[in-house]
Amino acid sequence: MRDAFRKLFGPAPAIRVFRAPGRVNLIGEHTDYNLGFVLPVALELATCIAAAPSGDGKLHIYSEDRKELREFDASAIPSLAPTKEWTDYPIGVAQQLAAAGFPIQPANLLIRSTVPEGSGLSSSAALEVSSALAFLNGRELDKLELAKLCQRAERNYVGMPCGIMDQYISVFGRKHSAVEIDCRSLGHRLVQLPDGITFIAANTMVKHALSGSAYRDRVRECAEAAAAMHVESLRDVSPAQFEGFAPQLSEVVARRARHVVTEDARVNCFVEASARGDLALMGRLMVESHRSLQHDYEVSCEELDFLVDTALPMPGVLGSRMTGGGFGGCTVTMLRVDAAPAFRDAIAESYNARYGITPAIYPCDPSDGAGEIV
Repeated sequence: MRDAFRKLFGPAPAIRVFRAPGRVNLIGEHTDYNLGFVLPVALELATCIAAAPSGDGKLHIYSEDRKELREFDASAIPSLAPTKEWTDYPIGVAQQLAAAGFPIQPANLLIRSTVPEGSGLSSSAALEVSSALAFLNGRELDKLELAKLCQRAERNYVGMPCGIMDQYISVFGRKHSAVEIDCRSLGHRLVQLPDGITFIAANTMVKHALSGSAYRDRVRECAEAAAAMHVESLRDVSPAQFEGFAPQLSEVVARRARHVVTEDARVNCFVEASARGDLALMGRLMVESHRSLQHDYEVSCEELDFLVDTALPMPGVLGSRMTGGGFGGCTVTMLRVDAAPAFRDAIAESYNARYGITPAIYPCDPSDGAGEIV
């Protein structure tokens, strides 16, 4: 990256490189903005940014993926309006940093990412967090405040009413561990996964246009359900309590709430099953999560359902579900380690035979969270 940086921007005495990972969520989908529980892992897939000061008062941002260079007056960052382009992510972060007392210094930034866009593996959070570290350039910011600041950038500048999970796991990821996040207290605990299993993500290679608008609809529907039940969020409702409330809700809102309430319960049950090494229950909970997302929350799609339904009968597979916001992106499958090579080939062959598309397959080995690469 340093060589590429010098080729693009010229000699620089001190190029620093910052990394922030993407994530796969094992279970706990659409619960984060309902202040519930999630269980993601940070991935080896990551966004890296090489950065060094510029001498012209400007912020230069180059994306290797897009082969696009954008320039901004560093002094004008606080007043820039969103453009609905990829630069909204780093610029939104820059504005939040400036508001928090970290003025944006003129700099050259080179972005390189292995997190595929539109995959549901959180390329946006990886870009936000790596951008924040590059802009800070060694200035200290508390890790939780870093995650919250990047979430604010996506909510307030990009305009996506996301929860905290993606930014949080990008900051707090830990090698060899999943991380259970309490999205209300913003505390977490590390969850050791049983030996002998692995997780594999399969990318549908599609992202249906409905995803953005439907996400906002789900946020609104969940808020409507919580208001009707007189609670701060659906986090406060147990599955048993929900059944008593359900007749008071519209049919659609009841189904949305049912997913969130039962999904929170599934996260906690999954963590307990993991501690006991109960692989069968872990797998069943993943499948229940997918069916809930498919039928009650209605954020799956034909391609995701095909990947899940095709994976489940395969040798060594214990469970499978969609992961991420939905309407495309990835599934995550739990399987025995020795079954992984054959599974990768078989799932890709089946998907290609059905849709004429070869799905990208990613190992989901837990990675450390964001930091500087020395």
